[in-house]
Amino acid sequence: MAEQGDISGRKRGYAGTWPPRAAAPIGGLVPSRPAFWPPLIETLRAWARAEAGAGRLLPWVPVAFGTGIALYFAADHEPVLSVAATVAIALAAIAVLLRRQKFFPAAVMIAAVAAGFAVATWKTARIAHGVLARPMFSVSLTGFVETRDIRERTDRFVLRVVTMESARGTTKLERVRLSVKKGTAPAVGSFVELKARLLPPLTPVRPGSYDFSRDMFFAGIGASGFVMGAIKTAEPPATGGGLRLRYSAVMQGLRDTIDARIRTTLEGDKRAIATALLTGRRDAISPPVNDAMFVSGLGHVLSISGYHMAVVAGVVFFAVRALLALFPALTVGYAIKKWSAVAALAAAAFYLLLSGAEVATQRSFFMTAVVLIAVMVDRRAITFRTLAVAALIVLTVAPEALVHPSFQMSFAATLGLVALVQIGMPGLFATPDHTATARAALWGGRELTMLLLASLVAGLATMPFAAFHFHRVTPYGVLANLAAMPVVSALVMPAGLLGLVAMPFGFDRLFWAIMGIGIDWMIAVTQWVAALPGAVGRVPAFGIGPLIAASLGIILLGLLRTPLRWSGAVLVLSAALWAASAPQPDILISADGRHVAVRGQDGRLHLMHAAKGSRDSFLLKEWLAADADARTAVDASLTSGVSCDDFGCVMQSAGGGLVAQALKAEALSDDCERAALIVTLRQAPAACAASVIDAERLRRQGAMALRQGHAGFVVEAAKPRGIDRPWSPAAADEHEADTAVLAPRVVPPRAVDATPADADLQAEE
Repeated sequence: MAEQGDISGRKRGYAGTWPPRAAAPIGGLVPSRPAFWPPLIETLRAWARAEAGAGRLLPWVPVAFGTGIALYFAADHEPVLSVAATVAIALAAIAVLLRRQKFFPAAVMIAAVAAGFAVATWKTARIAHGVLARPMFSVSLTGFVETRDIRERTDRFVLRVVTMESARGTTKLERVRLSVKKGTAPAVGSFVELKARLLPPLTPVRPGSYDFSRDMFFAGIGASGFVMGAIKTAEPPATGGGLRLRYSAVMQGLRDTIDARIRTTLEGDKRAIATALLTGRRDAISPPVNDAMFVSGLGHVLSISGYHMAVVAGVVFFAVRALLALFPALTVGYAIKKWSAVAALAAAAFYLLLSGAEVATQRSFFMTAVVLIAVMVDRRAITFRTLAVAALIVLTVAPEALVHPSFQMSFAATLGLVALVQIGMPGLFATPDHTATARAALWGGRELTMLLLASLVAGLATMPFAAFHFHRVTPYGVLANLAAMPVVSALVMPAGLLGLVAMPFGFDRLFWAIMGIGIDWMIAVTQWVAALPGAVGRVPAFGIGPLIAASLGIILLGLLRTPLRWSGAVLVLSAALWAASAPQPDILISADGRHVAVRGQDGRLHLMHAAKGSRDSFLLKEWLAADADARTAVDASLTSGVSCDDFGCVMQSAGGGLVAQALKAEALSDDCERAALIVTLRQAPAACAASVIDAERLRRQGAMALRQGHAGFVVEAAKPRGIDRPWSPAAADEHEADTAVLAPRVVPPRAVDATPADADLQAEE
């Protein structure tokens, strides 16, 4: 305890180690209240008060706003917009009324959650459109071409439908995405007539995997498919395509011009990567190089995001400032730094439009814009407030971005880097205390250390999201970034910007050649790193729970400033253990029922029936990746242990039971007696004793994952019963039998012929 002493007429405080005797507890050796509790509780309260101090509330607002959006996407059916908006407005009003009360922070967080929920509901209602439920053949379409993608094997374009005619069905779609033979995609802005086969948006290939149909819904696309026959250019209707279509045509023409100019100097993957860095079109990169980029940890270079936007804005900012600094009158009389920030903001806006304004690019632009505006108004640029404002803008404009891996990884990396800046990374080597440190800083030690720390922090922050979405981590990501990113930053991107500037004057070939030299180095680094032992860190699929826990842990580590931040490390570690213990399915069934994978006695998945020519390579690649399996879709061992004939296939599962895939009705009688589970597109007999997954259930619930349980097979479906969302409508004929546990059928005993034999009757007589 603290007491007062008197020395030389002055009072001073000193600490007493032991309490007064009268304060000692009575009643035994063990105290009734442990002595360490009061100091610990007081310390925690002090840390909590520090975290709730002035200026600490704003960074948590986008976290609460995003929580509301996450709750929206977790809902079983579409919320009522009027109710969601009314609740959000009421809670916001209550928060304003409590602004001088101690409950104000909690009221703001609750209001932000409600606001996020309401904004996501409003966005879905605003863009609501038709979604194709069943395949349609030979559909006659007319419409305007809005976008066009040039890919390695085929081209693809989005058609804004004007008329749609089909012999079957009256479904009306606003936009469809169609694939065509390479080189035959029509120009953006043209009005065309064609026939196509349309398919419903791609549903998750396995329960818990990424939902591409949700992406297509928010992009306004109701179906995908391919063109049948020739594409005819026709006279557009009198109404025309509108201002937006004309803008799209202009920007697409500019991208095509840039790509054509790059083609004059570069070819192959160098040309494809150069085009991707400048225009955002990255579909022409060959699969080996594309895979090597992501395995090595350099895949982020291909997606225009914060790094690219920062380089563009930074190069323009410092170039303009250096140019203005040549004039002493401007330097003395005007704030050239602010002028440079305006020029950098204009360049970033042009880069945003040129690259197609994807979600990651929008986030990067908003973040860069907030930083540059902070420079214009003489405020500190890189702060948690800047990040919070950028996140709120992105989530308000595109709430669906929250569930996209691009947004998650981008903001996680940025949060880690801003936290690193707040800790003091810019001060590294700023005031060296000895000659060795000064010499290291002189030879680039400061820059290398900053790059190492930035790569390490960004890699660790994005690791949970890469593991969840792509089922892999990059053990050598720091090495690849240290070797390649300085060249990309100092050579590739500046040369690309100079090429854009020089292109109208005809002097761009030199800069494309310089850009190609840097890209050659980057490709060499990616292929070298991807070939290192253990370069592919495969991670089995796990549920959304560990990802939420890891996300919360990363947020706590980044936003908290007291020792309470280490609670985030505990959460991240717990999430890793949780993910590692996630059970894997025993059986996987595709949505169309044509692909069935069974886990064998060796612990690996084995594919039933699908011959090499009929295999869905994309689906099998996703299944194998989610199982942390290094095999490819054409590996011969995928079919080992599977017995097949013309009627179907059968295999013994790891649990010992037989799993059958009946291709013809003739196989069902035998399979019903011997198999524990039958997957078939045929109608199984009512007296079948085996558990059955048929075509109707697959149509209602999509892809399935089954695990052997005590009461039967535990079924996890991509579209569980009772889920009805605009991008994944529930089937009109949902069946009560679509339960989560698939138990063996209860079959009444067969009637036995009771007629005695003639010989037995004669013997008794």
